[in-house]
Amino acid sequence: MDYVNKALELFASKFHCSQAVFAAFSEELGLPEEQALKIGSCFGSGMRKGEVCGACTGALMVLGLKYGHFKVGDLESKLKTDEVSDKFLDEFKQQNGSYLCNDLLKCDISTDLGVNYALENNLFTEFCPKMVESAVKITEKLLEE
Repeated sequence: MDYVNKALELFASKFHCSQAVFAAFSEELGLPEEQALKIGSCFGSGMRKGEVCGACTGALMVLGLKYGHFKVGDLESKLKTDEVSDKFLDEFKQQNGSYLCNDLLKCDISTDLGVNYALENNLFTEFCPKMVESAVKITEKLLEE
C-alpha cells in the first residue's frame, strides 16, 4: 500500500491526522506502527487547540525520524533537520494557504462552537483528508531528495 492510501485509511479509521501521517511512514523508518500511533495521538486538531495542523505535525515527526538531530555536537544534522522542517512547512503553506488548523478550517476548533461548525460542515471528514494527503505527498517528496 502506498503512503497516501495508508494514511487515508488510518484517518478514516478515526485516528487523528497526526497519527495517520506519522504511522503511514513509521515502520519503513524503523518505528513500529503501534508506537507511532501512540506518539502521534496528542497532536491531532492542531494539538487539540487549532494550532499547527496535525497532518503537518505527523509529517514533521516522520522527517525527524529520518533526519533528526540526536548526537551532541552534530551541527550538520541539526541544520538538516531545520532545513527539511522549513521546506515542509513552506510547501504545505504554499499549497494550502496555511499550516495552522484554525486557518485551514476557517473556524476555531479550540471552542465548542468551532468544533460544531466543523462537524456540521463535514470538515473533519471531507476537508481534513485533503490535508492528510497533501502532507503525505510533500513528505514523500522530501524523503526522496
